[in-house]
Amino acid sequence: MGDTGAPPPPRQASASPADRQPVGATALAMFRLGRWLASPRPYLMLVGFALFLGLWHLTVEAWKLPRFAKLPGLVAVVTEWANPNPTYGVSLFTEEYYDHIWVSLRRVGAAFFLATGLGVPLGLTLGWSQRFREYVFPIFETLRPIPILAWVPISIIVFRGSETSVVFLTFIAAFFVTTLNTMLGVQSIDEAHVRAAECLGAARTQIFRHVVIPGALPFIFTGLQIAVGISWFSLVAAEMVSGEYGLGYLINTAYMKIQYPTIAIGMITLGIVGYATSALVRLLGNRMMEWRVRELGLGAL
Repeated sequence: MGDTGAPPPPRQASASPADRQPVGATALAMFRLGRWLASPRPYLMLVGFALFLGLWHLTVEAWKLPRFAKLPGLVAVVTEWANPNPTYGVSLFTEEYYDHIWVSLRRVGAAFFLATGLGVPLGLTLGWSQRFREYVFPIFETLRPIPILAWVPISIIVFRGSETSVVFLTFIAAFFVTTLNTMLGVQSIDEAHVRAAECLGAARTQIFRHVVIPGALPFIFTGLQIAVGISWFSLVAAEMVSGEYGLGYLINTAYMKIQYPTIAIGMITLGIVGYATSALVRLLGNRMMEWRVRELGLGAL
């Protein structure tokens, strides 16, 4: 074939790494939100809540089963919860309701951060040092099975104010869970990774910082999510024993005054707030472990 004389089409230069714009955190979050909304997960969640609420309404108000005769119905609880002038004094429109939520949040936050600040370093040390584990772990395992309510007399004796004792009782259960999961995370690290770092000349402190801590992060954040939930039901037990505000105090007071709709309001609020705090810990963990998210195929664009 003869030469047509037409010049070849210009080649498009590929974008250099410097020209590529990194994906922002907001754009990545919006992408994940859109993908979540496009999946069946949110709609299955709504169906699950609808089935639960429907079963509650049917057993208490429609069928009126004998075992559930004294329980407050769904309509009665929602009516009281959304009433500007509630019969029992607590609703979405009362300041006291939000005071209870704030006090409980403050106590759980203090206990959770204390459990994280003390439990994570202790768990890392227990998993990393065999000699330290031989000294400390038997004592740890002896104290861990003791129920929260068994610590109440000691907390009252040791701490003068009721606020400090409530935070201590909330802290103690979260501390054991956080420490144990962190220790298991260190022990789950493949020994070959440590040996490879040693062969490359890494010092023991470098191995601890760059191999042990990142390798234990999935276990650490799993423990923190469990610790948040344990903090909430430990808080309720503590507030029932000693407390003047909080959701646990609200539930216990409502039971003593036979205000059953208020009990349900306190329990539902506790579940919502607890779910939100657990979700925040999970989001923080995903943020700090982007490598893990990509490894699982959850963060790829």
